[in-house]
Amino acid sequence: MEFDLIDLIRQRAAGERADVALGIGDDAALLAPPPDHELAVAIDTLVDGAHCPAATEPADIGWKSLAVNLSDLAAMGATPAWALLSLTLPDADGDFVRAFADGFAELARRHDVALVGGDTAHGPLSVSVCVHGFVPRGQALRRDGARVGDAVYVTGTPGDAAAALRCLQASDVVASTLRGRLDRPVPRVATGLALRSLAHACIDVSDGLVADLGHICRASGVGMDIDVDRLPLSDALMEQVDAATARKLALGGGDDYELCFTAPRDDRVLQAVARVGGNATCIGAVIAGSTVRVLDHGNDITPSRHGWEHFSA
Repeated sequence: MEFDLIDLIRQRAAGERADVALGIGDDAALLAPPPDHELAVAIDTLVDGAHCPAATEPADIGWKSLAVNLSDLAAMGATPAWALLSLTLPDADGDFVRAFADGFAELARRHDVALVGGDTAHGPLSVSVCVHGFVPRGQALRRDGARVGDAVYVTGTPGDAAAALRCLQASDVVASTLRGRLDRPVPRVATGLALRSLAHACIDVSDGLVADLGHICRASGVGMDIDVDRLPLSDALMEQVDAATARKLALGGGDDYELCFTAPRDDRVLQAVARVGGNATCIGAVIAGSTVRVLDHGNDITPSRHGWEHFSA
């Protein structure tokens, strides 16, 4: 039965690339990275109930399992290429696997990602995906390059996914736009590539805006001031919750998979993002210091809890 499931995944999601000498079906894949490039590698795990709310559609789980990893490559300015999939299932449910693989493959095709191997196991539902991408040598975006005087930018509209999850947990009706942002985040790969020669530091927003900006601060040895009035809040978010809650979700909700980056305050930055169909908003500045401060008309309103913590009580 295990090999039947593997065949289902291979048939529906494997994909093809010229740089894959040997893909699914052997003990390991044989892959050929391009010359003069570095290999960017990332891995994330989705656990049923923790990362995917109850009754999440299998196709959406497939999509999201790849999307959260492609978001990491986007934050590095890397071009996606290959993926490995480890899928743990409570039972050998062919219908689930077909739908899961279709969701995974839908996003993989958009980014020319080939699934080149992986594993299946029996147990509570859990999905681990490892992705590989290419970046020209020395050109990767990193967390440790922020400079005092840089502007701080964020793509998209943070807070939407967290609002959807909040409504689901309260058994409230969720706007379809918000639910889509939770179930099918869009990795900002094109934006990451466009920023490669412009941004000084970059990170994807997975645990929460303040928390993830804090990672840049620690890596770069800087501080940041974020203006709460500049946060780009979506109409769907503002229709679902009050203004104070919207700000709280945007600052600490997580699960957005947007990019937050620092770069010179220059029109060329926003123009480069717009040329690839993206959008970004300047929300603050890099300053001397070591922490992120959230300011409301000059008053420090930094939340005590900055975002998602995997092992918090």
